[in-house]
Amino acid sequence: MSVTIAEELLLLAHSDDQGKSLINAMQLDPALAGALLAELAVHERLELSDKKVTVKDASPTGDAELDAVLTRIAGQARSRSPLWWIQKLQSGGTRRRLLTRLVASGVLTEERGKVLGVFPVTRWPEAHHGVEADVRERVSAVLAGATPDARTAVLIALTHAVHLTRKAFPDADKARVKEIAEGAWAADAVAKSIAAATSAAMTAVLAATVVTAAS
Repeated sequence: MSVTIAEELLLLAHSDDQGKSLINAMQLDPALAGALLAELAVHERLELSDKKVTVKDASPTGDAELDAVLTRIAGQARSRSPLWWIQKLQSGGTRRRLLTRLVASGVLTEERGKVLGVFPVTRWPEAHHGVEADVRERVSAVLAGATPDARTAVLIALTHAVHLTRKAFPDADKARVKEIAEGAWAADAVAKSIAAATSAAMTAVLAATVVTAAS
């Protein structure tokens, strides 16, 4: 079964049995947006730099989520930075759409409940372990020394950017992870932008908390 890098990231970011997210939304949402940009770069549809995202080829990839992002970027009158696009894309319901797509394809299940009998919560436990098992096998081989292909290098770079690697692959060698992350050309610009977007989101939450406490 074919899944996007963003969906692979989602699988690694949720516990298999309970379907709980291993990182918070302020980390995960920008990472998913960055994964979409990086995969379009891998497919040679986009060119990424620290300051701008450039469309190289506007032809469809065949994936609805990737093609929607590509169409949106191609329709923008002026060039924007990866950070600008990550901030736009992360607020558009990307995580929910991708999770729902994984449910529809039989990879995950959706379980709704309440915490303390009051607060609604949705969890996404695995229904079919084979897809994530293939991802883990591919990543583990690279972490053990195999030469990464572009998409695996991007996935490792993204997990590193949001501090997910140590949770998803606790035995991974930190130096090896850093080496791959720094060499993943398609993820370099988005990794920096993810860090900036995460920092901005945390600053906004902290400011809102201070205002609420003061009032």
